Amino acid sequence: MDHQEKYLPYAASPISPDGAAMRTPPEGTVARGMLFENGVYYTGVDSLGDTVKTMPVEITMPLLHRGQERFNIYCSPCHGRVGDGKGIVVTRGLLPPPTFHSDRIRQMPDGGIFGVITNGVRNMPPYKYQIPVDDRWAIISYLRALQRSHNATLDDVPIEQRSQLQKP
Repeated sequence: MDHQEKYLPYAASPISPDGAAMRTPPEGTVARGMLFENGVYYTGVDSLGDTVKTMPVEITMPLLHRGQERFNIYCSPCHGRVGDGKGIVVTRGLLPPPTFHSDRIRQMPDGGIFGVITNGVRNMPPYKYQIPVDDRWAIISYLRALQRSHNATLDDVPIEQRSQLQKP
């Protein structure tokens, strides 16, 4: 197998009409694993060009756990484990990122957060090459859970668990 006959890239071929070994793919060919039919899922933007308000994935406990894991790896060094913008890099002199618990970010659409993770903003670099699309949505689901936990009201607590709460 070390010395098999084969065409190398850019080699000549006596059997093809144009004499080249490399062939042009047929019209409409898509490489395996590169068909991104669900544009909203891969971009966070709908067909009209508007960022989507809510995630295009179902929120489940495995998704939240994956989001927490990825958040702790990629986001917490700057944003902190609780999303308060007081990560370890801030103690090393870098500019502090915004807290995720501000009204501005809580009201930001999920597609907008997806775009920030993908393309970066200001001093935040893009993470489109480090974080796969599935994990970006998982991070957003965990981020929303963090926001809800820090801005919870009594209505967020199930009725059967309210009696276990202690008054301040």
